[in-house]
Amino acid sequence: MPALPMPALEIRDSVRAFALSLPGAFEDFPWDESAVVKVNKKIFVFLGAEGDTASPGIGLKLMDEASHGHALTVPGAAPMRYGLGRSGWVTIPPTGTDVTVELLCDWVEESYRTIAPKRLVARLDAD
Repeated sequence: MPALPMPALEIRDSVRAFALSLPGAFEDFPWDESAVVKVNKKIFVFLGAEGDTASPGIGLKLMDEASHGHALTVPGAAPMRYGLGRSGWVTIPPTGTDVTVELLCDWVEESYRTIAPKRLVARLDAD
């Protein structure tokens, strides 16, 4: 399987590192090599498999109407499959041309705040 272009891998790695820096966050591989980041045993970021060219998107739960709508304007972005899109989940390609790492990290934090227990969100706010 061909690898993703380096910028996309670097973006994925930056998003992964940011997600793992949030209080209580940990990486898991519930579907073999497909990575997710969880808090309190709940997924808040889908990272996919490293080097996956079939679906190299980053999945996030965006409940704020403005950020959800903005995410869907990114070329290649779409509601997540398997019915998750109905619950606010969006897949965003890490291309680096239409979305910055900073914006992706903002969306990761929004997804985290939606999923994480209030005590961990309070810890994030205190830091």
